[in-house]
Amino acid sequence: MPEEKAGLPDSMKLLIGAGGIYGAFLYYGSLQEDVFRYTAADGGSFTQAWFLQVLEALANVVIGFVGMQLSGATPGIPKRMFAISGAAQVSAKACTSLALANGLSFPIATLAKSGKMAPVMAGSLLLGGASYTVREYLQVVAIIGGTAVVSMGKKKGGGSASSSMGVFYIVMSLVLDGVTAGFQKRLKTETAKAGVKPKPYDFMFWTNLYMCLTAVVIAGGLGELTSGVAFCSANPEILSNIIKFALCSAVGQSFIFYTIANFDPLILSTVTTTRKIFSVLLSIFLKGHSLSSIGWTGIALACSGIMSEMHSKATGKKPHAH
Repeated sequence: MPEEKAGLPDSMKLLIGAGGIYGAFLYYGSLQEDVFRYTAADGGSFTQAWFLQVLEALANVVIGFVGMQLSGATPGIPKRMFAISGAAQVSAKACTSLALANGLSFPIATLAKSGKMAPVMAGSLLLGGASYTVREYLQVVAIIGGTAVVSMGKKKGGGSASSSMGVFYIVMSLVLDGVTAGFQKRLKTETAKAGVKPKPYDFMFWTNLYMCLTAVVIAGGLGELTSGVAFCSANPEILSNIIKFALCSAVGQSFIFYTIANFDPLILSTVTTTRKIFSVLLSIFLKGHSLSSIGWTGIALACSGIMSEMHSKATGKKPHAH
């Protein structure tokens, strides 16, 4: 594989990396929305978010393990921070799924998750004494404000109680994103201190292994392993969506690592950021979300904040890690 990569021009490598990320994660988002909008013949819906995380992390563990064997595992990796960051990361992902399960629409959840700068900034200001520019504050306000406007501009009225629970879970997900970012920084420090440099598939395998173990414990405690299996057995069509969802996650991660290995992190950030915008638009057009003109104004505002953040990174004025 390395020989093959060396022979490819950069434009081709970018096409492979970006194309793979777009293809896998656009389909991933669509499948995630389908899973939580699914209604069984008896009127029941899928709410087992932790069970879903078990399967998604498991698919990543398998691909990560294969990749690690092919690229060679790095010995002596300190596992403690992998366990802590994995637990925080899977909790953030589960909260996103719980937000969808509790009636928050996919476009709103995806836009809100694009505002993950907010908890990272808050944490850095409170704990690290960091300072930010006016532009950075405006970007966060645009993303969060735009998301709020979209939620007000939806024409279809949903259950406000379930939606407010959805908002609670997406806020929890953002907070946990901030926590995860902090732990990942500590993880890099600890591995550097131990004198080891984990390869991409080491990160993928160990992070997802601890994500999977955390999800198994929580899903088991909540009884979601049995209820999730029972729901999937009774509704085989949702099982095929869940399997495809988990595979898209693992394939998408592999393309992310391929892109990291060949390009500047900024390229990856641009690809993943624009992918989120396309996911939102795809969901609105394909899944029947009805937006008023106020809603579209919110989309434009949030997207301008996201694109401005991307431009800041491109001009290299970012004093802190993503």
